[in-house]
Amino acid sequence: MRTITLEEHFATPGFLDGPGRDLKEQARQVGSRAERLMRDLCDLGEGRIAQMDEAGIDMQVVSLTSPGVEQLDAAEAVALARDTNDALAGAIARQPKRLSGFAALPMAAPDRAAKELQHRFSTQGFAGAVINGHQRGRYLDDKFFWPVLEAAEAMGAPIYLHPTKPPKPVLDTSFGGFATLVTEMLAGPGFGWHIETAVHVLRMVLGGVFDRFPKLQIVIGHMGEGLPFFMQRVDVMPLELTKLKRPVSAYLRDNLHYTFAGFNFPPTFLDLLLEIGVGRIMFSADYPYGSMAKARAFLDQIPVSAADRARIAHGNAESLFRL
Repeated sequence: MRTITLEEHFATPGFLDGPGRDLKEQARQVGSRAERLMRDLCDLGEGRIAQMDEAGIDMQVVSLTSPGVEQLDAAEAVALARDTNDALAGAIARQPKRLSGFAALPMAAPDRAAKELQHRFSTQGFAGAVINGHQRGRYLDDKFFWPVLEAAEAMGAPIYLHPTKPPKPVLDTSFGGFATLVTEMLAGPGFGWHIETAVHVLRMVLGGVFDRFPKLQIVIGHMGEGLPFFMQRVDVMPLELTKLKRPVSAYLRDNLHYTFAGFNFPPTFLDLLLEIGVGRIMFSADYPYGSMAKARAFLDQIPVSAADRARIAHGNAESLFRL
């Protein structure tokens, strides 16, 4: 059975000296495990391929790790997105059967971001784009970003919406008051990242993004960032109130796709499966933050038929991303 993973990360030395410097500093403080993480992030070559072979992963669709370029000024974002996409394109060219990629986009400059997406998707064969959450407190329902969404819909380029920290006022109010590392974890991978991404998606729905761009396809990780649990509840917002063309849950079923991304939890998977159906669920490991081997073992254990397992492992991704 072929396996394709979709929320897999990389970094460049230039990124780690810039917006990723907090990751680099944490590696210095924490020690060997974090140092190994930095090494694995920067390896788009034989070391990564060897780990994929060991875990039974045939292809990774790789993207620039959070926080990406979304929190940068426009000029810096344009330059860094170009440089990291060039690095990723080179790695893909060296291993075209093993690696694909999502393009980083300079969202502070939407016209440039749309052109970057067009170049990487149409010319270099990238699978789509990654957007790491809000851009300095602005979300994708803001019409400022709609040139990017228009280009993505026109080309059929999916966008992977990856978590990022909440805006600072939210972080301070909702997650502050604890030791620094506790706040970092609570606002980040322990909880806040996922709720932040779920709210972002709901803002897109309620802001009319999918009514304006009905063919736009968004991918989110972590078994749906909590949204499947609320699939029925969100429809307490009636059409008379939202002014949308369809119930909120309809957009979550028709415009979104969902990956594992390290959430190797059977009850969470079952909730996603029951609410969404097998056709919009895809495999991912969240490497190097998550274990490829553990993700692969979980894939083998989920309670689905062999045919449905194959769709999750590779078939749905092949169809959506033309892999």
